[in-house]
Amino acid sequence: MPAPGATAAHGAPSSAGPPAAPTVPGMDVRVGVTQTPKEIHVELADDTEQAAIIADVEAALAAESGVLWLTDRKGRRVGIPAGKVAYVEIGSPNEERRVGFASRA
Repeated sequence: MPAPGATAAHGAPSSAGPPAAPTVPGMDVRVGVTQTPKEIHVELADDTEQAAIIADVEAALAAESGVLWLTDRKGRRVGIPAGKVAYVEIGSPNEERRVGFASRA
């Protein structure tokens, strides 16, 4: 076992714990609105937690007359009537989003 502070064979410091999870910069939320072909796209702040967003969406949709409020990375607030929400897509901006016809290799 290497001494504390020693490096492993690949130059990384050795540690007994699991590797740290990569940080994801920001989060994107896309909301489809009924009877319109466009969707609302909101880029959330870097410190936004996905579980908190999901809880906010579920709470707003549970009350049919509620409003889904989202705050973007610049501090602007966007309100969407819960009765008009068709779908909500939550993900990071780094995720690959395929468009069109592509073959999977």
